[in-house]
Amino acid sequence: MSKRDYYEILGVDRNADESSIKKSYRKLAMKYHPDRNPEDKEAEKKFKEINEAYEILGNKEKKAMYDKFGHAGVNGNGQGGFNGGFSGFGGFEDIFGDIFDMFGGGFSSNRSRNRPQKGHDVKVQVSLSFEHAAFGVEKEIEVSRHEECSKCHGSGAETGTNKRSCHKCGGTGEVRYTQRTPLGSFVNVRTCDTCHGEGSIIETPCEKCKGQGKIRKNKTISIKIPAGVDNGSVITLRGEGEVGSKGGPPGDLYIVIRVLPHRIFQRDGYDIICEIPITFVQAALGDEIIVPTLEEKVKYKIPEGTQSGTVFRLKAKGVPVLNGSGRGDQYVKVIIETPKKLNDEQKSILKQFAEVMGEDVHEQRKSFFDKVKDVFGI
Repeated sequence: MSKRDYYEILGVDRNADESSIKKSYRKLAMKYHPDRNPEDKEAEKKFKEINEAYEILGNKEKKAMYDKFGHAGVNGNGQGGFNGGFSGFGGFEDIFGDIFDMFGGGFSSNRSRNRPQKGHDVKVQVSLSFEHAAFGVEKEIEVSRHEECSKCHGSGAETGTNKRSCHKCGGTGEVRYTQRTPLGSFVNVRTCDTCHGEGSIIETPCEKCKGQGKIRKNKTISIKIPAGVDNGSVITLRGEGEVGSKGGPPGDLYIVIRVLPHRIFQRDGYDIICEIPITFVQAALGDEIIVPTLEEKVKYKIPEGTQSGTVFRLKAKGVPVLNGSGRGDQYVKVIIETPKKLNDEQKSILKQFAEVMGEDVHEQRKSFFDKVKDVFGI
Protein backbone atom coordinates (compact mmCIF):
# COMPACT_ATOMS: atom_id res chain seq x y z
CA MET A 1 0.00 0.00 0.00
CA SER A 2 1.45 3.40 -1.03
CA LYS A 3 2.18 6.00 1.64
CA ARG A 4 0.13 9.17 1.92
CA ASP A 5 1.75 12.43 0.93
CA TYR A 6 3.32 14.13 3.96
CA TYR A 7 1.95 17.55 2.95
CA GLU A 8 -1.53 16.03 2.77
CA ILE A 9 -1.14 14.48 6.22
CA LEU A 10 -0.24 17.86 7.78
CA GLY A 11 -2.85 19.70 5.72
CA VAL A 12 -0.44 22.21 4.13
CA ASP A 13 0.53 22.90 0.53
CA ARG A 14 3.99 22.41 -0.92
CA ASN A 15 4.76 26.11 -0.74
CA ALA A 16 4.10 26.29 3.01
CA ASP A 17 6.91 27.85 5.05
CA GLU A 18 8.52 26.40 8.16
CA SER A 19 6.24 28.36 10.49
CA SER A 20 3.06 27.16 8.77
CA ILE A 21 4.22 23.53 8.82
CA LYS A 22 5.08 23.74 12.51
CA LYS A 23 1.78 25.44 13.37
CA SER A 24 -0.23 22.77 11.55
CA TYR A 25 1.76 19.98 13.23
CA ARG A 26 1.12 21.37 16.72
CA LYS A 27 -2.60 21.63 16.08
CA LEU A 28 -2.91 18.08 14.73
CA ALA A 29 -0.57 16.53 17.32
CA MET A 30 -2.63 17.98 20.16
CA LYS A 31 -5.88 16.86 18.50
CA TYR A 32 -4.82 13.23 18.05
CA HIS A 33 -2.54 12.84 21.09
CA PRO A 34 -3.18 9.50 22.89
CA ASP A 35 -3.90 11.29 26.16
CA ARG A 36 -6.83 12.99 24.50
CA ASN A 37 -7.98 9.88 22.70
CA PRO A 38 -7.50 6.90 25.04
CA GLU A 39 -8.22 3.49 23.49
CA ASP A 40 -8.76 5.14 20.08
CA LYS A 41 -6.70 3.13 17.60
CA GLU A 42 -7.57 5.40 14.68
CA ALA A 43 -6.34 8.48 16.56
CA GLU A 44 -3.17 6.61 17.50
CA LYS A 45 -2.57 5.77 13.85
CA LYS A 46 -3.07 9.38 12.78
CA PHE A 47 -0.77 10.56 15.56
CA LYS A 48 1.97 8.30 14.19
CA GLU A 49 1.40 9.60 10.67
CA ILE A 50 1.51 13.22 11.80
CA ASN A 51 4.80 12.75 13.66
CA GLU A 52 6.32 10.83 10.77
CA ALA A 53 5.35 13.61 8.34
CA TYR A 54 6.70 16.35 10.58
CA GLU A 55 9.99 14.54 11.16
CA ILE A 56 10.60 14.92 7.41
CA LEU A 57 8.96 18.28 6.61
CA GLY A 58 10.24 19.88 9.80
CA ASN A 59 13.84 19.17 8.76
CA LYS A 60 15.19 21.34 5.93
CA GLU A 61 17.53 18.69 4.50
CA LYS A 62 14.99 15.85 4.65
CA LYS A 63 12.28 18.13 3.27
CA ALA A 64 14.46 19.01 0.29
CA MET A 65 15.09 15.34 -0.46
CA TYR A 66 11.38 14.53 -0.11
CA ASP A 67 10.39 17.40 -2.40
CA LYS A 68 12.81 16.09 -5.02
CA PHE A 69 12.44 12.31 -4.81
CA GLY A 70 9.30 11.71 -2.71
CA HIS A 71 9.26 8.88 -0.14
CA ALA A 72 12.17 7.19 -1.89
CA GLY A 73 14.33 10.22 -1.21
CA VAL A 74 14.11 9.88 2.55
CA ASN A 75 14.74 6.09 2.58
CA GLY A 76 12.06 5.43 5.15
CA ASN A 77 13.67 7.82 7.63
CA GLY A 78 10.24 9.03 8.47
CA GLN A 79 9.62 5.82 10.39
CA GLY A 80 12.78 5.97 12.45
CA GLY A 81 11.03 7.68 15.31
CA PHE A 82 8.74 4.68 15.83
CA ASN A 83 10.75 1.62 14.85
CA GLY A 84 14.19 2.61 16.03
CA GLY A 85 13.28 4.98 18.86
CA PHE A 86 14.32 8.61 19.26
CA SER A 87 17.96 9.37 19.88
CA GLY A 88 16.82 12.67 21.30
CA PHE A 89 14.00 15.18 20.90
CA GLY A 90 16.02 17.67 18.82
CA GLY A 91 13.65 20.03 17.04
CA PHE A 92 10.62 18.41 18.68
CA GLU A 93 11.46 19.65 22.21
CA ASP A 94 9.42 22.80 22.13
CA ILE A 95 6.47 21.09 20.48
CA PHE A 96 6.37 18.18 22.93
CA GLY A 97 6.73 20.71 25.74
CA ASP A 98 3.56 22.42 24.54
CA ILE A 99 1.71 19.09 24.35
CA PHE A 100 2.79 17.96 27.82
CA ASP A 101 1.94 21.36 29.31
CA MET A 102 -1.52 21.03 27.83
CA PHE A 103 -2.05 17.74 29.70
CA GLY A 104 -0.88 19.18 33.00
CA GLY A 105 2.75 18.11 32.83
CA GLY A 106 6.15 19.45 31.96
CA PHE A 107 9.82 18.81 32.46
CA SER A 108 10.49 21.67 34.86
CA SER A 109 7.12 22.90 36.03
CA ASN A 110 8.13 22.67 39.68
CA ARG A 111 10.90 25.19 39.24
CA SER A 112 8.62 27.72 37.59
CA ARG A 113 5.86 27.13 40.13
CA ASN A 114 8.05 27.66 43.16
CA ARG A 115 10.05 30.63 41.95
CA PRO A 116 9.20 34.12 43.34
CA GLN A 117 6.19 35.60 41.58
CA LYS A 118 5.40 39.27 41.12
CA GLY A 119 2.08 40.47 42.54
CA HIS A 120 -0.84 41.47 40.36
CA ASP A 121 -1.02 45.01 39.02
CA VAL A 122 -3.83 47.31 40.18
CA LYS A 123 -5.63 49.89 38.05
CA VAL A 124 -7.64 52.85 39.35
CA GLN A 125 -9.30 55.76 37.58
CA VAL A 126 -8.90 59.34 38.78
CA SER A 127 -11.14 62.18 37.61
CA LEU A 128 -9.57 65.64 37.22
CA SER A 129 -10.92 69.05 36.40
CA PHE A 130 -9.84 70.61 33.10
CA GLU A 131 -7.53 73.03 34.93
CA HIS A 132 -5.95 70.38 37.16
CA ALA A 133 -5.17 68.25 34.13
CA ALA A 134 -3.58 71.25 32.44
CA PHE A 135 -1.47 72.53 35.32
CA GLY A 136 -1.04 69.47 37.54
CA VAL A 137 -2.25 68.77 41.04
CA GLU A 138 -1.40 66.73 44.11
CA LYS A 139 -4.10 64.15 44.69
CA GLU A 140 -4.90 61.57 47.35
CA ILE A 141 -6.35 58.33 46.04
CA GLU A 142 -7.67 55.28 47.85
CA VAL A 143 -6.48 51.91 46.60
CA SER A 144 -7.95 48.52 47.52
CA ARG A 145 -5.30 45.79 47.30
CA HIS A 146 -3.97 42.65 48.95
CA GLU A 147 -1.11 43.20 51.37
CA GLU A 148 1.00 40.78 53.38
CA CYS A 149 -0.73 39.63 56.55
CA SER A 150 0.85 41.46 59.47
CA LYS A 151 0.20 38.58 61.86
CA CYS A 152 1.70 35.62 60.01
CA HIS A 153 3.98 37.73 57.74
CA GLY A 154 2.71 35.96 54.66
CA SER A 155 3.19 32.37 55.80
CA GLY A 156 -0.53 31.68 56.25
CA ALA A 157 0.17 29.70 59.45
CA GLU A 158 -0.99 30.72 62.91
CA THR A 159 1.66 32.23 65.16
CA GLY A 160 3.67 29.49 66.89
CA THR A 161 2.85 26.89 64.24
CA ASN A 162 4.60 25.88 61.03
CA LYS A 163 3.73 24.43 57.69
CA ARG A 164 4.51 20.76 57.14
CA SER A 165 5.75 19.13 53.99
CA CYS A 166 3.01 17.58 51.87
CA HIS A 167 2.97 13.79 52.36
CA LYS A 168 1.69 13.12 48.85
CA CYS A 169 4.26 15.01 46.78
CA GLY A 170 7.08 15.05 49.33
CA GLY A 171 7.25 18.85 49.25
CA THR A 172 7.79 19.19 45.48
CA GLY A 173 4.28 20.40 44.71
CA GLU A 174 4.11 17.87 41.89
CA VAL A 175 3.05 14.28 41.39
CA ARG A 176 4.94 12.32 38.72
CA TYR A 177 3.79 9.21 36.97
CA THR A 178 4.98 7.21 34.00
CA GLN A 179 2.81 6.90 30.91
CA ARG A 180 3.35 4.69 27.90
CA THR A 181 2.68 6.20 24.47
CA PRO A 182 3.49 5.20 20.89
CA LEU A 183 6.60 7.36 21.29
CA GLY A 184 7.81 5.39 24.29
CA SER A 185 7.50 5.91 28.02
CA PHE A 186 7.25 9.44 29.37
CA VAL A 187 7.17 10.86 32.85
CA ASN A 188 4.19 13.19 33.19
CA VAL A 189 4.05 15.79 35.91
CA ARG A 190 0.87 17.12 37.45
CA THR A 191 0.18 19.62 40.19
CA CYS A 192 -0.34 17.91 43.51
CA ASP A 193 -4.05 17.97 44.35
CA THR A 194 -3.41 17.81 48.07
CA CYS A 195 -1.23 20.91 48.51
CA HIS A 196 -2.25 22.51 45.21
CA GLY A 197 1.33 22.87 44.11
CA GLU A 198 2.57 24.60 47.26
CA GLY A 199 4.60 21.64 48.52
CA SER A 200 3.45 22.25 52.07
CA ILE A 201 0.27 22.10 54.09
CA ILE A 202 -0.96 24.56 56.71
CA GLU A 203 -2.39 22.59 59.63
CA THR A 204 -3.37 25.63 61.71
CA PRO A 205 -4.31 28.56 59.45
CA CYS A 206 -3.72 32.12 60.61
CA GLU A 207 -6.88 33.52 62.20
CA LYS A 208 -6.41 36.94 60.61
CA CYS A 209 -5.89 35.93 56.96
CA LYS A 210 -7.50 32.46 57.12
CA GLY A 211 -4.33 30.86 55.79
CA GLN A 212 -4.05 33.07 52.70
CA GLY A 213 -0.95 34.90 53.86
CA LYS A 214 -2.43 38.19 52.69
CA ILE A 215 -5.39 40.40 53.44
CA ARG A 216 -7.27 43.05 51.46
CA LYS A 217 -6.77 46.57 52.73
CA ASN A 218 -7.59 50.09 51.62
CA LYS A 219 -4.62 52.42 51.45
CA THR A 220 -4.52 56.16 50.79
CA ILE A 221 -1.71 57.16 48.47
CA SER A 222 -0.63 60.72 47.73
CA ILE A 223 0.40 61.31 44.13
CA LYS A 224 1.63 64.35 42.27
CA ILE A 225 -0.04 64.48 38.86
CA PRO A 226 2.13 66.40 36.37
CA ALA A 227 0.92 69.26 34.21
CA GLY A 228 -0.25 68.35 30.74
CA VAL A 229 -1.97 65.00 31.35
CA ASP A 230 -4.96 64.29 29.13
CA ASN A 231 -7.93 61.97 28.98
CA GLY A 232 -6.59 58.40 29.01
CA SER A 233 -3.11 59.30 30.29
CA VAL A 234 -1.65 56.61 32.55
CA ILE A 235 0.65 57.23 35.53
CA THR A 236 2.57 54.22 36.84
CA LEU A 237 3.60 53.78 40.47
CA ARG A 238 6.05 50.88 40.73
CA GLY A 239 5.57 48.52 43.65
CA GLU A 240 2.19 49.88 44.75
CA GLY A 241 0.14 46.94 43.43
CA GLU A 242 -0.74 43.57 44.99
CA VAL A 243 1.76 41.81 47.25
CA GLY A 244 3.96 39.21 45.53
CA SER A 245 4.17 35.55 46.47
CA LYS A 246 7.11 33.35 47.48
CA GLY A 247 9.23 36.42 48.07
CA GLY A 248 8.37 38.02 44.75
CA PRO A 249 8.07 41.81 44.35
CA PRO A 250 4.72 43.58 44.55
CA GLY A 251 2.84 44.53 41.39
CA ASP A 252 2.44 48.06 40.05
CA LEU A 253 -0.33 50.63 40.35
CA TYR A 254 -1.68 52.16 37.15
CA ILE A 255 -3.58 55.44 37.50
CA VAL A 256 -5.79 56.18 34.49
CA ILE A 257 -6.71 59.85 34.07
CA ARG A 258 -10.22 61.00 33.19
CA VAL A 259 -10.54 64.71 32.45
CA LEU A 260 -13.92 66.31 33.13
CA PRO A 261 -15.35 68.54 30.38
CA HIS A 262 -15.07 72.34 30.66
CA ARG A 263 -17.95 74.77 30.21
CA ILE A 264 -15.98 77.00 27.81
CA PHE A 265 -12.84 75.28 26.60
CA GLN A 266 -12.20 72.25 24.44
CA ARG A 267 -8.81 70.61 24.15
CA ASP A 268 -6.93 69.49 21.03
CA GLY A 269 -3.58 68.04 22.08
CA TYR A 270 -1.89 70.88 23.96
CA ASP A 271 -4.01 73.57 22.27
CA ILE A 272 -7.33 74.78 23.61
CA ILE A 273 -10.27 76.18 21.66
CA CYS A 274 -13.11 78.46 22.74
CA GLU A 275 -15.89 80.43 21.08
CA ILE A 276 -16.57 84.10 21.89
CA PRO A 277 -19.84 85.81 20.91
CA ILE A 278 -19.67 89.36 19.49
CA THR A 279 -22.27 91.73 18.06
CA PHE A 280 -22.40 92.55 14.37
CA VAL A 281 -21.55 96.15 15.28
CA GLN A 282 -18.33 94.98 16.96
CA ALA A 283 -17.58 92.81 13.95
CA ALA A 284 -18.22 95.65 11.49
CA LEU A 285 -16.41 98.42 13.34
CA GLY A 286 -13.81 96.40 15.26
CA ASP A 287 -13.47 96.39 19.00
CA GLU A 288 -11.34 95.34 21.96
CA ILE A 289 -12.92 92.29 23.57
CA ILE A 290 -12.23 90.36 26.77
CA VAL A 291 -11.15 86.74 26.22
CA PRO A 292 -11.01 84.19 29.07
CA THR A 293 -7.93 81.92 29.19
CA LEU A 294 -6.99 79.07 31.54
CA GLU A 295 -5.31 81.46 33.97
CA GLU A 296 -6.78 84.92 33.46
CA LYS A 297 -8.80 87.21 31.23
CA VAL A 298 -6.92 89.05 28.47
CA LYS A 299 -7.81 91.85 26.07
CA TYR A 300 -7.76 91.18 22.35
CA LYS A 301 -8.37 93.72 19.57
CA ILE A 302 -10.45 92.37 16.72
CA PRO A 303 -10.19 94.25 13.42
CA GLU A 304 -13.16 95.88 11.71
CA GLY A 305 -14.89 93.73 9.14
CA THR A 306 -14.35 90.53 11.10
CA GLN A 307 -16.45 87.67 9.77
CA SER A 308 -18.38 85.20 11.89
CA GLY A 309 -16.30 82.06 12.41
CA THR A 310 -12.95 83.85 12.17
CA VAL A 311 -10.33 82.21 14.40
CA PHE A 312 -7.62 84.16 16.24
CA ARG A 313 -4.59 82.67 17.99
CA LEU A 314 -3.34 83.53 21.46
CA LYS A 315 0.20 82.21 21.53
CA ALA A 316 1.33 80.05 24.50
CA LYS A 317 -2.04 80.29 26.25
CA GLY A 318 -2.74 76.57 25.93
CA VAL A 319 -1.80 73.53 28.01
CA PRO A 320 1.80 72.99 29.26
CA VAL A 321 3.60 70.16 27.44
CA LEU A 322 3.69 66.98 29.55
CA ASN A 323 7.22 66.28 30.85
CA GLY A 324 8.56 68.93 28.51
CA SER A 325 8.84 72.66 28.03
CA GLY A 326 6.58 75.18 26.37
CA ARG A 327 2.84 75.38 26.00
CA GLY A 328 0.22 74.99 23.35
CA ASP A 329 -1.82 77.89 21.98
CA GLN A 330 -5.37 79.09 22.49
CA TYR A 331 -7.60 79.50 19.46
CA VAL A 332 -10.51 81.92 19.75
CA LYS A 333 -13.39 81.57 17.32
CA VAL A 334 -15.67 84.61 17.16
CA ILE A 335 -19.34 84.05 16.51
CA ILE A 336 -21.53 87.00 15.49
CA GLU A 337 -24.79 86.98 17.40
CA THR A 338 -27.92 88.18 15.67
CA PRO A 339 -30.04 90.32 18.03
CA LYS A 340 -33.45 89.01 19.00
CA LYS A 341 -36.65 90.79 20.09
CA LEU A 342 -35.83 94.15 18.48
CA ASN A 343 -38.08 97.06 19.43
CA ASP A 344 -39.74 99.24 16.84
CA GLU A 345 -37.03 101.91 16.93
CA GLN A 346 -34.27 99.36 16.39
CA LYS A 347 -36.17 97.78 13.51
CA SER A 348 -36.68 101.17 11.92
CA ILE A 349 -32.97 101.98 12.13
CA LEU A 350 -32.07 98.69 10.48
CA LYS A 351 -34.56 99.31 7.67
CA GLN A 352 -33.09 102.76 7.10
CA PHE A 353 -29.64 101.21 6.98
CA ALA A 354 -30.85 98.72 4.40
CA GLU A 355 -32.26 101.53 2.28
CA VAL A 356 -28.97 103.40 2.43
CA MET A 357 -27.31 100.21 1.32
CA GLY A 358 -29.74 99.92 -1.57
CA GLU A 359 -30.86 96.62 -0.18
CA ASP A 360 -34.23 94.95 -0.29
CA VAL A 361 -34.59 93.43 3.15
CA HIS A 362 -36.63 90.57 1.66
CA GLU A 363 -34.07 89.69 -1.00
CA GLN A 364 -30.83 87.76 -0.48
CA ARG A 365 -27.99 89.14 -2.52
CA LYS A 366 -24.50 90.05 -1.36
CA SER A 367 -23.38 89.42 2.19
CA PHE A 368 -23.93 92.09 4.76
CA PHE A 369 -20.31 93.15 4.95
CA ASP A 370 -19.91 93.12 1.18
CA LYS A 371 -22.66 95.75 1.14
CA VAL A 372 -20.80 97.77 3.76
CA LYS A 373 -17.65 97.68 1.64
CA ASP A 374 -19.59 98.86 -1.44
CA VAL A 375 -21.19 101.80 0.38
CA PHE A 376 -18.09 103.03 2.15
CA GLY A 377 -15.59 102.05 -0.55
CA ILE A 378 -13.58 99.87 1.79
